[in-house]
Parts: sequence; C-alpha cells; structure tokens
Amino acid sequence: MSDHTPYIADPPRRVPSSEELRARIPGWGSDLDPADRPSVPKLSREADAATGAHWDVPSQQPGAAGRERSIEHAHVTPVFGTAQPLRGVPGAVRRLAYARFSEGRLAHWMLLVVADRLDVATHRVTDALRGRPDRVISETGVAAERGNHPVASRLGSGRSDWRHQVLDPMVANWGWLAALGAVVLAARRVRRSRRSR
Repeated sequence: MSDHTPYIADPPRRVPSSEELRARIPGWGSDLDPADRPSVPKLSREADAATGAHWDVPSQQPGAAGRERSIEHAHVTPVFGTAQPLRGVPGAVRRLAYARFSEGRLAHWMLLVVADRLDVATHRVTDALRGRPDRVISETGVAAERGNHPVASRLGSGRSDWRHQVLDPMVANWGWLAALGAVVLAARRVRRSRRSR
C-alpha cells in the first residue's frame, strides 16, 4: 500500500520523519535552522515587543443582546455597526435569515436579498408619500443614452449582456409596476361597485 491512500475508508496516519522528507523532497526543511532564516531577527523583536493592548479580550460594545449574528458564532463580535438598525418587515426577514439558517445555506442569502428588495420598496413608497418620489426615467439611465445610439450599441455588437437588458427595467422598477397594478385593481373595484348600485 502506498503513502497516497486518500480514498480508502480508514487511511493509515503515518507521518514521515524530517529525515525522510528531506531525502524525498529537495529543499524541504530549509528554514528549520534559525541561522538560515532572514526573518528570525524581525520575528524575535516582534515577539518581545508589547502590542500595546490593555486587554486580553476586548470589551463588548453595549447593545449586543438584540443584535443579529450568524448561528456559526457563539457571540456577537466585540464591535459592530449600528448605523442601520433593523426595522419593519425587512428587519424581520433579516432576523429570520440569521436565526434559522447558516451562512453556508442559500436560504440565508436569498432571505437577505429579499429583505433588501423589501427595504427598497418600502423606501420608495415612503419617499413618494413624503412628496419626494424617485425619478424613474433618469435613474434608469435611459435619458443618458439618448443620442448615443442606444439600439445600435446593443444589437449586433457582440455584447454578452444583451439578453438580460429586456429584464433590467422590470428588475429596477418592479415596485412601481406593482404599485401601478394595485392602483389599476383598486380602480376596477371602485368602478364595479358603482355599476352594481
């Protein structure tokens, strides 16, 4: 049986000695002798020097009790950001992503993406209610392309992203399209209720 048996159920755990490795691999162990290592003086100075830290473990930032954290970690990091506190439905979706799913699961990241999209939709609605709606046309970049051959630059140019350009307006403006659909449905209901009277 050779030393290279990674595919058997219980491979032998024989670790070769330094002499065997040095004989088999040219240059193996060349940095074992500190006299041959140019970094040894620097490393020894760094080992002797104090780091200047006044703690063994950094003190925990206040407010860690309700913070979201990955289920892989035992506790929240000593310092964390508080600029964007979780609130509303997007915050509940983010808390669910952190409480239920590992960071290695697709569901964790998809829930975070859904929460971001909900956050964007919420802000668009609240901005519109405050009298500062999004500038839908100018934010899509359509106005910037006027006069710069917008169709010719996409068709027949060999661009690899032309397939998804049809979907880009839908992805960027799905909130507005959903709101428009809701207004149309509400108007139809009102019209039907008036006709039935």
